[in-house]
Amino acid sequence: MQEQEQPRERLQKFTAALEVGTLRQVSRMINGLHPAEIALLLESLPPTQRDVVWDLVDEEVDGDVLAHLNDEVRAKLLKEYDANELVAATERLEADDVADILQDLPDTVIREVLNSLDKQDRQRIEAVLSYPEDTAGGLMSTDTLTVRPDVTLDVVLRYLRMRGSIPELTDNLIVVNRNDRYLGLLPLTDLLTKDPALRVGQIMEREVEGILADDPATEVAKLFEQRDLVSAPVIDEQRRLLGRITVDDVVDVIKEAADQTLLSMAGLDEEEDLFAPVLASTQRRAIWLGVNLITAFVASWVIGLFEATLEKAVALAVLMPIVASMGGNAGTQTLTLTIRGLALGQVGGANAPWLLARELAVGTLNGILWALVVAAVAVAWFKDYSIGIIIALAMVINLVAAALAGLTIPLLFKRLGIDPALAGTVALTTVTDVVGFLAFLGLASIYLF
Repeated sequence: MQEQEQPRERLQKFTAALEVGTLRQVSRMINGLHPAEIALLLESLPPTQRDVVWDLVDEEVDGDVLAHLNDEVRAKLLKEYDANELVAATERLEADDVADILQDLPDTVIREVLNSLDKQDRQRIEAVLSYPEDTAGGLMSTDTLTVRPDVTLDVVLRYLRMRGSIPELTDNLIVVNRNDRYLGLLPLTDLLTKDPALRVGQIMEREVEGILADDPATEVAKLFEQRDLVSAPVIDEQRRLLGRITVDDVVDVIKEAADQTLLSMAGLDEEEDLFAPVLASTQRRAIWLGVNLITAFVASWVIGLFEATLEKAVALAVLMPIVASMGGNAGTQTLTLTIRGLALGQVGGANAPWLLARELAVGTLNGILWALVVAAVAVAWFKDYSIGIIIALAMVINLVAAALAGLTIPLLFKRLGIDPALAGTVALTTVTDVVGFLAFLGLASIYLF
């Protein structure tokens, strides 16, 4: 509980210090934080305060802070930077982090920055920039340690001592031939515990496959999660070593995927600045609200078809939202589980029929259970058994339809190349509202009048 309160407490202290105007105190406070904590604080401040605090951040950690900021906030802070300032801010960063920052800038600025770098750094960053951001190539770092299979472990140990340092999160040395073709991995534990006279080729792990540079970042994250990897080599189609991916980059992928899924269900962008200008936020959200409005008109049109029925029985208007609401909640449960299953690779055409039968069974049983409860309440409220029977039947119909829609809509959207998290909720709500109103009011028209 205490850990969850720390960011809020920190924000309150910074805000209070800024209001008092003690910038020296603010500078000491902010530069005592980890770059990721500074980034979170900057994202939590309104634009005017954010600019003040950013000016107080030590230049030595500027690059690390930029690497942790979301795209929109980072782009705003970089507007005043020229190429030389960008090079200075990012000179201590890994090539993949520099590439992430540069991808948000205009092409002219990217070219200026690259031209300002030395040849080796430029080649490393260009290698990462040549791949889309959401691929293994876009995630990889080109800072790798490679060894040949024909050298002894003693030679490798002497090389590492002479080198003096190794890249962060190095748990394996990558074994390559003279043409930089990937052959396998040499775990550091084996390097330290095996006979120094042994050759690398005698103990290296040959069965560990490299990750293709074009593989999606989400697939890379699954691989790291399934195999408990700390790092993994990245190769091209000819098995040439290009770089490596480390678990810290994969954690970022997992976080971004979770944020995207959550915010997409509300039609929002995971990189949107919480303190973005009013007009910009209004424009973004207006599009999604317009889509929702269209679906609401569809539901209203269905209700309008039964206007005469509603005029004859006030009870129908009172109870009508219950049917749609229960269907929406039940469908959301199925939809959420299906989207998660798709993301994890657990749901596909092979097991969809079995899952459909299961969800229909769950929807039917839940429909019967809550139909009895709602029917009893309706009868007690309006003293009319017909109303109770009608709402019970409509409840069962809508919960079965919700289960069907909650599973099939994400599968259909996935096949069409549409993000199920982005459009699934709206489509599901439309189905449950329309089916709920149609079932309830249609049954009422048949049996009451």
